Amino acid sequence: MSHRTVFFVSDGTGITAETFGRAILAQFEMKTKYVRLPFVDSPDKAHQAVRQINHTAETEKIKPIVFTTLVNMEILKIIEEGCKGMLLDMFGTFVHPLETELGIKSNHRVGRFSDASKSEEYQNRIEAINFSLAHDDGQSNRDLEHSDVILVGVSRSGKTPTSLYLAMQYGLKASNYPLIPEDFERQHLPPALMPHRKKIFGLSIQPERLSEIRNERRPNSKYASIENCRMEVSEAESMMRRSNIRWLSTTTKSIEEIATTILQEIRPERLVY
Repeated sequence: MSHRTVFFVSDGTGITAETFGRAILAQFEMKTKYVRLPFVDSPDKAHQAVRQINHTAETEKIKPIVFTTLVNMEILKIIEEGCKGMLLDMFGTFVHPLETELGIKSNHRVGRFSDASKSEEYQNRIEAINFSLAHDDGQSNRDLEHSDVILVGVSRSGKTPTSLYLAMQYGLKASNYPLIPEDFERQHLPPALMPHRKKIFGLSIQPERLSEIRNERRPNSKYASIENCRMEVSEAESMMRRSNIRWLSTTTKSIEEIATTILQEIRPERLVY
């Protein structure tokens, strides 16, 4: 199996270059070492990046792969002319053909988060993150009507990371509620959630995996025992079926897959499809 060092060079955060680069490289069976070089926004930093890339090429005796999302043409030229890696200019590949097709020039804005203080989208995401933190794990019943999504499930089934991902990536106000023994005794959802049934989505998990996760937090406790986990998962899934709540198992799914499924099912009004 081949081995390559992969650089992501950007005059912004490098998140776009890394996300796209990793998706492309996932198609190839090889070992990779990833190096992100963000905020390469001056000639000096560009020369530093070139030296680091070339040092890797000389040390490993093989070309590194270099993904770039550089907007500044002067800086890009330094990388193009100086580095000894295989260079993949993502903006050059996509932006320039689009300029030709659309008949307009791109705004050459540096990064998704440039001038964040004036971005309504950015401010909405910050507001959504704060909302999701305030409504994590059933902490608050206030303003539930402002939730875009309400996640329910047993403790440690993935509700909190999914809520924060939806807030950070999509600016959605995501609340989450744990289903607890008192709910199982009543055999229905927490009363505070009933008026918002259309926004509810359930998360479940295999009891064996749930027991492993809980044992990391509270080893050898009843909370983490396989018998208790089986009971809670069974009761939670039965409750969601009775309440006609859409749900999925998070056992083998990534946060991205879980979030995508939720968005397809709930389809929050603030998102355009």
